[in-house]
Amino acid sequence: MAKHVAVLMGGWSAEREVSLVTGAAVVEACRRLGYRTSAVDVGRQVADVLHKLRVDVAFNALHGRFGEDGTIQGLLEIMGLPYTHSGVRASANAMDKPTAKYIFAAHGLPMSEHLIRTREEMREDPGLPAPYVIKPLNEGSSVGVRIVMPEDNFRPGDDLQWVYGDTVMIERFVPGREIQVAVMGDEALGAIEIRPKGRFYDYKAKYTDGEAVHLMPAPMPEEDYAQACEIALTAHRALGCRGVSRSDLRYDESRPAGQRLVILEINTQPGMTPLSLVPEIAAHRGYDFDALVRWMIEDAGVDR
Repeated sequence: MAKHVAVLMGGWSAEREVSLVTGAAVVEACRRLGYRTSAVDVGRQVADVLHKLRVDVAFNALHGRFGEDGTIQGLLEIMGLPYTHSGVRASANAMDKPTAKYIFAAHGLPMSEHLIRTREEMREDPGLPAPYVIKPLNEGSSVGVRIVMPEDNFRPGDDLQWVYGDTVMIERFVPGREIQVAVMGDEALGAIEIRPKGRFYDYKAKYTDGEAVHLMPAPMPEEDYAQACEIALTAHRALGCRGVSRSDLRYDESRPAGQRLVILEINTQPGMTPLSLVPEIAAHRGYDFDALVRWMIEDAGVDR
């Protein structure tokens, strides 16, 4: 009998709508592949729902907090239900940007300078000269991210629309190009370049057709391309990621060879929407969308 797969989607994070799109695409693929499939819009009673459905595998299509921060992973571990993507510790560490950077630094990965400051401290002094980047500590999909340029009259401590807590990450802005690398299992699949039409690859550019140009493979010298893949694979291993991950890098080709790349962060629950990057990178390596979904389901497990 075919495996019964529950596709977990939606939830209540800031990325709910994107998760629903990812989940719908995965549900369609699962049904094409012949799996018995249940679409689950995750709520607080998700454990009861999964128990009643008597599923064999949970495909985690959640994005953002509670879906990729180790929370749902811990619940699935308690239930003994095999699930896709990374486990509790890797998910929690990757989602918490300061922790991820601490681990990256311990493994010698190139990073941009950053500080952790309260909004009150930011009112007095951001700590870094502009241009710099403001980030929430534990959101994905560029939610809450803002680039502050020297000419901007802006302090995050005074931003009345900031709803991401009293502590922020301030990161030195790295000029150059957006490079993203997918890792599947223990192999880097390749690097893609994103050329957003706006200032940077923000939420709108990620999920609105026509807001960014994708170049696959990324047009880089062979040695830089190989280094980008190696950085992403090292980050994946350093955090103990499983399944599929995607690392976000910046590439400044004006710098000397070997010093052109920095890693910004890693995503343990990369999107599977029509505009998502991991399926595009995987397709370049010969894995169409259905093959990618099948691999993820067959890779699922517990104690991850």
